[in-house]
Amino acid sequence: MLKKLRLKFVLINMAIVTILLSVILGLVLYFTRADLESESIRMMQSIAAQPFQLGAPDQRGEEVRLPFFTLQLSPRGELMAAGGGYYDLSDDEFLDDLIRQATSSPKKLGVLEEYGLRYYRTDSLVSPCLVFADISSERATLEGLFRTCLLIGLAGFGAFLWVSVMLSKWAVRPVERAWQQQRQFVAAASHELKTPLTVINTNAQLLKEPDYGPEQKERFLSSIQTMSGQMGALIRQMLELARADSVEQTAVFAQVDLSRVVEQAVLPFEPVFFEAGLGLETHVDKGITVRGGAEQLRQVVDILLDNARKYARPGGMTWVTLERAGRNRCRLAVADQGEPIPAEALGHLFERFYRADPARSRTGSFGLGLSIAQTIVAQHGGKIWAGSQGGVNRFLVELRTAKAGSET
Repeated sequence: MLKKLRLKFVLINMAIVTILLSVILGLVLYFTRADLESESIRMMQSIAAQPFQLGAPDQRGEEVRLPFFTLQLSPRGELMAAGGGYYDLSDDEFLDDLIRQATSSPKKLGVLEEYGLRYYRTDSLVSPCLVFADISSERATLEGLFRTCLLIGLAGFGAFLWVSVMLSKWAVRPVERAWQQQRQFVAAASHELKTPLTVINTNAQLLKEPDYGPEQKERFLSSIQTMSGQMGALIRQMLELARADSVEQTAVFAQVDLSRVVEQAVLPFEPVFFEAGLGLETHVDKGITVRGGAEQLRQVVDILLDNARKYARPGGMTWVTLERAGRNRCRLAVADQGEPIPAEALGHLFERFYRADPARSRTGSFGLGLSIAQTIVAQHGGKIWAGSQGGVNRFLVELRTAKAGSET
């Protein structure tokens, strides 16, 4: 699929480039030809406006020797004089044929392809005049320009082809990354669902066996219920992740009091931490506002607090702080005393289904929460990262603050 996408990208680019090159080089040829032709015609008209004297027909040609010559005719169309030093005008048969073709044409201006000449006729009743111009050099110039344009076009086509191939790799990279993430997501989700499904299926088969008593069957039912709960929790988190991925298209961001959001998010966790024998301290600066969605930002706080509850050591403390960080930034930090996170794991914590300790999936952790938080923070124009030092694990979120009363 990705190869077809890259090929399509290259083909579209090269089609556009081919059309542009053809139009540009075609216009260059067209206007060059028009300029050469118009210059030749202006010269012919200028010569026709100043006919030579019959007594000195060759004077102009001897002085200038331009690729023009003139034929002055009698009222009956007979040759009276010829002038122009560029040509040998001694061949009467040649001149008569030129006069015949030029005078028989209804057009005053034309081209005699047989001789490579352009003519201009003045239809004066007293003294008609024919001016002829050699167009061989004009055509040679155009042929040379055509070859040059062709070479430039081929070179440009090759250069743009190489650039398009390189750009296709860059342009398809996000799609490739998303495709790989999707495949990893499906594989990881299938793996996470496989274990509870196997347990449920096994226990359901054991329930059918007549050899087991009520107590054992009750244990089988309990296992089925536990695994069903884990599957439900996993599916809910996957749905939350899908909603987080699409919130940019559906959510309408407004000014949010982040200080109040954090305080309200912490309140439900206080009894949970107390029951678990964990300490929870909060320090929130007042009046910090951001642009965003209140529900999504609260979900970020919930995820970080739930993560701290799961991974804090017994009797450990968790600290939640929200403070200003510079002129137009604020920083939310959730830190807990727990087992240090390995340095090599810090860069993978926000990947979907990643867990530094795979065994923690039994506690209801599927490695999706931090990925959901990262998606939400990114859609709010912020950043999230983790650190571990001195037995304290920290998750920090930095967002841009909103000006009071600002709307977008």
